[in-house]
Amino acid sequence: MKALLLENIHPIAVETLERRGFEVELRTAAMSEDELIAALPGVALLGIRSNTTITTAVLDSAPDLLAIGCFCIGTNQVDLAAAAERGVAVFNAPYSNTRSVVELVIGEIIALARRLTEKTEKMHAGVWDKSAKGSHEIRGRTLGIVGYGNIGTQLSNVAEALGLRVIFFDTADRLAHGNARRTSSLDELLAEADVVTLHVDGRPGNAGFFGAEQFAAMKPRSIFINAARGMVVDTEALREQILSGHIAGAALDVFPVEPKAQGDEFESPLRGLDNVILTPHVGGSTQEAQEEIGWFVAGKLAGFVLEGRTELSVDLPAVLAPRLTTGSRIGFLHVNVPGVLADLNARLAEQGVNVTGQYLATRGEQGYVVTDVSEPVSEAVATALGASDQTIWLRSWSA
Repeated sequence: MKALLLENIHPIAVETLERRGFEVELRTAAMSEDELIAALPGVALLGIRSNTTITTAVLDSAPDLLAIGCFCIGTNQVDLAAAAERGVAVFNAPYSNTRSVVELVIGEIIALARRLTEKTEKMHAGVWDKSAKGSHEIRGRTLGIVGYGNIGTQLSNVAEALGLRVIFFDTADRLAHGNARRTSSLDELLAEADVVTLHVDGRPGNAGFFGAEQFAAMKPRSIFINAARGMVVDTEALREQILSGHIAGAALDVFPVEPKAQGDEFESPLRGLDNVILTPHVGGSTQEAQEEIGWFVAGKLAGFVLEGRTELSVDLPAVLAPRLTTGSRIGFLHVNVPGVLADLNARLAEQGVNVTGQYLATRGEQGYVVTDVSEPVSEAVATALGASDQTIWLRSWSA
């Protein structure tokens, strides 16, 4: 089977898939919709990062596609509903680049508090400006974390070790780490924090989440950081607050519109502003993170195609099945209605098949059951199950 990996995914992903028997094609750039439509026939696995968009049209043109790997945290570049409807599994790497993002944010907090970008620019221009004006320690300052998930919690721990006080706000119930304190509202956090950093996800409801009203509610001369999603921040409103002096500095690693390829021109209303750090979506771009992501996502793709495992899938029912070491296995993705599992087991019983393990889960309108059996299922049983009105797909594997 063929795997197509785009956007310069780490070579360890290639090694992992080739070791499991896949033929791998690695490309350095993203693909447009038309390019994907032309390239995907015959491709079983597709690996992308954040600059490739998978639309319904792309999925319709990919009859051989079994799974998509997002070698990053986000999955909003994939039409997940359309992928699920077609039985195409989607996987991502929700944890692998957490430390890299945290270290970038910590570095930006220090650089902005010390106004280091201005210092280095003047030095490169031949100007010696040895002044402490506007330069502060971060010890004892209050860090406000908006979004207390995987990245937010690890940032909380590291920031506290550096002497920062940590407060956080999240719409979900989250356990406070260390001495961090939960705030009852976003406004409460904005009123207290000397540094506000965003770590929310890319769900549609978060578009435009942080705009003029939120910037105005921040403490005078506070610092703002966005290492989450570009579309959650109104950059024009941020520009106004920086020019007015209300916001003392900002760092952004993500933007509403980002160039598709290396060397393309980057446009933003934040270009050229003092004490503003702009980085090209490199929060997770360390060798350590990219290697971990490559290994992790490639392993999930191979586990799905070769063994039917869907743990950590973001669109199909997540079934944590063990590695297949003996006997045979069938994976049955079906419409989530009563009686499907009973029918499956009745047919296996009629054949006299011994079920050695069964693992199942549901997600919305779909159900998925992985059944391990002592011997291969007969062609007649497989044909009957495959012909059911409730069947999305039925696949089998042998150890």
